[in-house]
Amino acid sequence: MKNLLVLKLITAVLILSIIFSLFSCMNEDRIEVPPVKLEDVNGNYKGRLITMQGEFRAEKIVDFKIKKDTLTFPEFPIKEIVMAVVKDPVKTQNALTAMGKVKYNLRYASVLNADKNWVELNFAPKELELQIPVDGVTKKAIVTLVAKQKGYFVGLDHTLRFALAAEKITVDGTVLNPFEAIYYNFPYCIKN
Repeated sequence: MKNLLVLKLITAVLILSIIFSLFSCMNEDRIEVPPVKLEDVNGNYKGRLITMQGEFRAEKIVDFKIKKDTLTFPEFPIKEIVMAVVKDPVKTQNALTAMGKVKYNLRYASVLNADKNWVELNFAPKELELQIPVDGVTKKAIVTLVAKQKGYFVGLDHTLRFALAAEKITVDGTVLNPFEAIYYNFPYCIKN
């Protein structure tokens, strides 16, 4: 009889606990996202870059800077572009070593959403011109870069997301054919 009374008491406490827990969860307000300003996008970033071309996929961490209306790569990832032009892995590596770091500026216009919790970046990529040394000559490559989607700076965690693609390469005035587009996806970039 005593065991039955204790069991009923424990059951009643458990049921009341569950009811109060559910009730308190229903009354919680949404998490308030702090507002952002257009200037919050400015700064130094470290980002995860996923490069894809056909079956090829590579990941690495890259650094870039945003100031006012320009995203600047101090070292734009050109390995796949050079490989598409040169074709030979050893010659590609030699060309990359000779070329050194390639800087690229990506212009954009920004818009703050109505709730002021994220910033949309509309990119306007310019062509990337490369001088690729191979077999004693220098090939002039013009790379047509496009923004495949808008970029977003999210106020909740102050991260940036965007994507680019190299859709066409012209080498010494001739369009490289066949050429499979190179996609540069930046799914998660954080401010340093």
